[in-house]
Amino acid sequence: MKILGIDSSGLVATVALISDGIVVAEYTIHNKKTHSQTLMPMISEMLSMAEVTPEELDAIAVSEGPGSFTGLRIGASVAKGLAWTLQIPIVPVSSLMGLAANVEIPEQCVCPIMDARRNQVYTAVYKTTEGIPQLLEEPDVISIEAAIEKAEKYGDEITYLGDGVPVFEKTILEKSMNAPGFVAPSRRYQCASSIARLGEYLYQKGEYVSAEQFAPVYLRKSQAEREREEKNT
Repeated sequence: MKILGIDSSGLVATVALISDGIVVAEYTIHNKKTHSQTLMPMISEMLSMAEVTPEELDAIAVSEGPGSFTGLRIGASVAKGLAWTLQIPIVPVSSLMGLAANVEIPEQCVCPIMDARRNQVYTAVYKTTEGIPQLLEEPDVISIEAAIEKAEKYGDEITYLGDGVPVFEKTILEKSMNAPGFVAPSRRYQCASSIARLGEYLYQKGEYVSAEQFAPVYLRKSQAEREREEKNT
């Protein structure tokens, strides 16, 4: 089984290919280019280097959100276009679960945090397992202080990761009632191999949709929508 993984929910653009659970290739770009410039060329080059044709893919696992509105729309557009053309399903994977899966040590309490601006984060709480991370707290967009409070309900050792860490690390260290842990910078951001691995697991459970059915999960309204509502009040 060959699964293409795509994640453009945050600062990085990342794609990966797994075959029967083995990471065949992974390509990540972390620079100032927009995801619309990078995703399709990355996928094309990665598949070419792996000597795999698009027609050999069984499914596409894509980060469904939460995260950057623009990034999620670009990722969804790419995934839907490929899936429709190839007539294969899409496996939606939470971007927060994908981050949690970067922590491969079992029985760890993990709190992924993605910067949502306005002193808020997209967050959830998971416990890592040998398979899929176990969800302890549902994805939400809340203040960093509320995120810390939620995470610390589950023990003294909490591991934080995501692009919210550089933004809120000082606050986490000041507000935590314990000594929080942080992953290495190389595993802090989104990895499409984690999305693809989770996608394979979910696909085997039948948790996939058609290209027409897939839609990103934003958790809150876009900035443009919020500003429009503020003007009308």
